[in-house]
Amino acid sequence: MDGTNLSDVKSATTVNGSTPSSEGSDPKRPETLFFPNQRKKNDTSGTRAVYGSLRSNQSVRRWTLRGGVATVVSVLTGLLTSDWRIGVTFGIIVLVGMMVHASRRESEIPRWRRPSAAQRRTEAQLKVMKRLGYRVLHARSVPGGNGQIDHFIVGRRGAFAIDSESWDKRLPLRNKLEQLYHGRFNKNDRIDEALEEAKRAEELINNALGREIKVRASLAIYGPTMPWDSHRLRGVDIITGTRVRKWLRTGRDRLTETEIEEIYQAAEKALPPRY
Repeated sequence: MDGTNLSDVKSATTVNGSTPSSEGSDPKRPETLFFPNQRKKNDTSGTRAVYGSLRSNQSVRRWTLRGGVATVVSVLTGLLTSDWRIGVTFGIIVLVGMMVHASRRESEIPRWRRPSAAQRRTEAQLKVMKRLGYRVLHARSVPGGNGQIDHFIVGRRGAFAIDSESWDKRLPLRNKLEQLYHGRFNKNDRIDEALEEAKRAEELINNALGREIKVRASLAIYGPTMPWDSHRLRGVDIITGTRVRKWLRTGRDRLTETEIEEIYQAAEKALPPRY
């Protein structure tokens, strides 16, 4: 026989420390490289980490874009004015403006169901009220009815249900014999709907709490000019959309932090999310 021995044969049939006939010795099988769906179920354990990294990358890209734009504005303004301090000031102003614009466009309502422009404008105002201790729920359905409460708010001055509307600014808004008219169009049906939603929400929350509270109904209207900041009509407050925060401070109730939290928890259960 030639010089080949058993050890040489064994080394020739061994690849990277394992024999071809061994099963499961290498978790990265060839088919998994070309057919990801053939991987084991436990290989999907890193999905959340990947999703988190993607979100983080998106945030990094947004901040990189904002920083780049602000830097360009700073440099150009500095060159034009020959004063780097003015350039830096303009750059900071642009950066702050971009941040404010982005925060106004962000919504707590799921992205696949974009809120209306009126709802986003009201939501932006309510973000300020949340810093003052107010609790807020958006886009809540009312069991037993087909309506929706765009914004439910509870704070030191009471509980409120707000529906946000954007109407044609070219048509005047007026109260004529307890009738709300937008141009020649009667809007009493919209008022009655808002009142019915608030009353039903009040009933459901009272049942959950075991005691009575009041839910104040309102329509926040954007677009047409109004001769008032807020006007109570048929049990509903008709308010200028840009005056929502001011209107919330007109409530007559005086709730403690404990009561606010109790009402908020009851409303969260009694009024399920619309989407």
